[in-house]
Amino acid sequence: MTRLFAALVMLVVALGLGGCGYNTLQTSDEQTKASWAEVINQYQRRADLVPNLVNTVKGFAQQEKDVLLGVTNARSKVGSIQATPELVNDPAAFQKFVAAQGELTSALSRLLVVAENYPQLKSDANFRDLQAQLEGTENRIAVARNRYIKAVQEYNVVVRSFPSNLTAMLFSFKQKAQFTVENEKEISKPPKVDFGASPAPAQAPAKAAIPSSPPSENSTK
Repeated sequence: MTRLFAALVMLVVALGLGGCGYNTLQTSDEQTKASWAEVINQYQRRADLVPNLVNTVKGFAQQEKDVLLGVTNARSKVGSIQATPELVNDPAAFQKFVAAQGELTSALSRLLVVAENYPQLKSDANFRDLQAQLEGTENRIAVARNRYIKAVQEYNVVVRSFPSNLTAMLFSFKQKAQFTVENEKEISKPPKVDFGASPAPAQAPAKAAIPSSPPSENSTK
């Protein structure tokens, strides 16, 4: 009898939790973890390309020490941050991670710009292969970030919505950190288009002067 009562209590609790969004919270939480793992995977893929890319560029452009050092230091900073699944629950740590990845992105962009000044480097097969891999990785990073953004958005909505927000508080489900655009106010402004000064209205061509008729004989009389 006691076991039957306990089973009924468990059933009621389970049904209550399901109706209060517990299952949805669990599903959304797992989705965000999977999406974040893919983001980390693609960022790590990019970091693994950096040493070979730097060494290849160094072979043709040793004088670009500042640019090469900038890439190396940016990669080192990225590697110093432990990108654990719990990172998304710490907004400060998450923003530190995002900032470090942003620095590496900028450093790699400067490196590729410099490479344009070295025709022999651009024609090197190894460099072209690394450049293609880097471009593909950047595309995969963008896709992974977008999936994470969507997953976190859905999760955070569940955490903040009633009555699932009560369940979230009970089981310590908190909002997760999200990618943001620092200058979103600027990029939301429509671009200014300068059409230049309005052209002066075209003037109608001057009519040719019609010679006056010679005076008639009658008019001279």
